[in-house]
Amino acid sequence: MSEPCKMNCITSIKRFAKIREVFSLFVVIVLFLIVGLVNPDFLQKRNLMQTVNSSVVFGLLSIGIAFVLIIGEIDVSVGAVMGLTAAVSATLIRDGSPWIVAVIVAVCIGTLCGLVNGFGLMYLHIPSIIITLGTNGIIRGLIYVYTNGRWVENLPYAYKALSQATLGGITWFYWGTLVVAAAGTFFLKRVPCGRNFAAVGDNIGGATLIGIPVHFTKMSAFVLSSVFASVAGLIYVSRIGFVTPIAGNGYEMKAIAACVLGGISLSGGVGSLIGAMIGAVIMASIDRILVFLKFSSDYDGTITGILLITIVAVDALLQHHSIEKSRRMRLLAKTAQEEQ
Repeated sequence: MSEPCKMNCITSIKRFAKIREVFSLFVVIVLFLIVGLVNPDFLQKRNLMQTVNSSVVFGLLSIGIAFVLIIGEIDVSVGAVMGLTAAVSATLIRDGSPWIVAVIVAVCIGTLCGLVNGFGLMYLHIPSIIITLGTNGIIRGLIYVYTNGRWVENLPYAYKALSQATLGGITWFYWGTLVVAAAGTFFLKRVPCGRNFAAVGDNIGGATLIGIPVHFTKMSAFVLSSVFASVAGLIYVSRIGFVTPIAGNGYEMKAIAACVLGGISLSGGVGSLIGAMIGAVIMASIDRILVFLKFSSDYDGTITGILLITIVAVDALLQHHSIEKSRRMRLLAKTAQEEQ
């Protein structure tokens, strides 16, 4: 191989390695291999398939919240939205309503919650962390009022069986979520209105100057976040088979951690939905990993918090390094220009 070809190959490999989704996938592989070395049973095909399939709810939550993170905001109400949708849809299905009615109601719940969050941010100028935290509290209260603090049980077997249908060991729900993630990634990177999300997150002032509809883009992000949470609620009902008043509690932190692990920056402007899906697999595997390593699953929340803090800290350091590097390059270019 000639020297230019070798250089081109090395350059291509370096560029490929810098892709955030590739790094996230590498983390998954290394993590699974390490656990497999400690307990070989973890790497059995059946367990790996179950791990992937169990990530579908986190995957949908992560896809939705990714839109909000990419615009530089945050949504901590998705777990509550998922819980409310699960309770309402489960009640409808249990009482004999057509499934399509439950789906329509779920989407309406998600849309309404997303509009409330977006309106509070854009028109009442409430920071996203505050408005979504308030929404989270309100919805949690509504779940208890709606269910009277009781479980929603006795769902028809046919609906629960939907989550068991597989193709090649992977459930149809997960295949569908993967297709949505791929289509959403294409939308965000290739479609002009999709690229608006990253533009708003990267530089909201510049986006406004070039005519990007900032208000509409941010409202759309919050609506998408809540609608995906509602769809996750529908699948949650099928997978679990019952709904408790605390369903979805804490899921928002796992979804945010999944996005960050998948390469989405909390400062906005960077990330893809495929990366969020990869991060969701990591988050869904934590409790299974603890079992195979013979640790208590009570450490799940602790590990999630540690991962979130660690990855955010690393991301912040990398961004600071990148900014400083760009600043030095501009300074050197200016100095060279002045010397000429």
